[in-house]
Amino acid sequence: MNQNKISVLLVDDHEVVRAGFRMLLSAQSFIGDISEIDRGELVCHEYGRVKPDVVVMDLSMPGIGGLEAIRRLRRQEANAIVLVYSIHDESIYVERALQAGAQGYVSKNSAADVLAEAVQVVAKGSQYIEEGLLPGSHDLKRSNFDASNEITDVLSPREFDVFCRLASGMTAHEVAADLHLGYKTVANYNTTIKNKLKADTAADLAHIAVALGIIKPG
Repeated sequence: MNQNKISVLLVDDHEVVRAGFRMLLSAQSFIGDISEIDRGELVCHEYGRVKPDVVVMDLSMPGIGGLEAIRRLRRQEANAIVLVYSIHDESIYVERALQAGAQGYVSKNSAADVLAEAVQVVAKGSQYIEEGLLPGSHDLKRSNFDASNEITDVLSPREFDVFCRLASGMTAHEVAADLHLGYKTVANYNTTIKNKLKADTAADLAHIAVALGIIKPG
């Protein structure tokens, strides 16, 4: 690690995306060593090997996914600093990430310099949530959000990933392809999720997600 500079571990399953992150961060004078891996299962081992100051974590990855990777890393390394950088800008994802142990959250739809700023802020021990991603600065009502936490807390991180996709209208085959899971695995998740949420159909899942503000009507 370069002295007085922030070392970073990039965790994203897309090589092109990681290359973009590396280019963006390397241009910052306060960034030191940058290492990278392509899935959550490798995070704990790689963190122990390189001891980065900040882990920049995607959420939608093959295998255990980002949320579970954060939980495992924070159990192993209580002081690990994780900044989520995800395509998901729904408030429920932000809260789930914070509950798992992340110190910050930035949407991939944000301006490029927001990621660099976020890395610098969380490295100093402060929380960084991109403006507009949490209730209060968004159109999501706090009461709805609290209810969504209570209901979706019964779902594991991976079940939550599958639930959001099924509720948005994706088929089991589409979910399997998106999360790099087997179709039968997704079908099993589908059954478990419906049982936990007391839902009978995909339409029921959609209604639950809309009512809780997880997805927008229509």
